[in-house]
Amino acid sequence: MATFKRRVTLALTGASGAPYGLRLLQQLLAANTQVYLLLSDAAKIVLATEADFDIPAEHDAAQTFLNDHFNGLDNQIQLLEKSDWFSAPASGSSSPKQMVICPCSMGTLSAISHGASNNLIERAADVVLKERGQLLIAWRESPLSSIHLENMLSLSKLGVTLMPLAPGFYHKPQSLEEIIDFMVARILDHLDIEQTLVLPWMSENK
Repeated sequence: MATFKRRVTLALTGASGAPYGLRLLQQLLAANTQVYLLLSDAAKIVLATEADFDIPAEHDAAQTFLNDHFNGLDNQIQLLEKSDWFSAPASGSSSPKQMVICPCSMGTLSAISHGASNNLIERAADVVLKERGQLLIAWRESPLSSIHLENMLSLSKLGVTLMPLAPGFYHKPQSLEEIIDFMVARILDHLDIEQTLVLPWMSENK
């Protein structure tokens, strides 16, 4: 059985930005991370629309599809149902200490801010918060309403890292892939996972 360096919960919701989530998943797997993958129903629609990434509806078929597509090791990708309340991310005693929601919808952000826990994504985030783990929310929404900002402030006060999917251009990207990699690299940096997608600003190795 494969041994992994760490465990991370990765959730994708119905916000625009599905290519970010797919690239992040790929990089987490490349970094020998076991990933508990949570996909909302809306996320599956966005994945198909934005990335032509059609995940089978049946769970076992979806699990096989993801393993084959990303060449994951045995048990490296753990695809979970939205109501799998007995999974590791739903339990404070067994959940990964790091969780990323990328992309995160304002609806999901609101639910987490208010402790709703109506599905596994919201419950997993709630567990990370109560266990004093690391929760990183990457969102893409514009403009932001006062409600969005108040919810973000509430989560920020709890130590949540709120990262807008707003790439920089000082590295002079030459492709859409490089634009995506900019934000994925920033997320990996915050997770303390070594990455070579984007070098630090003014790096001597540039």
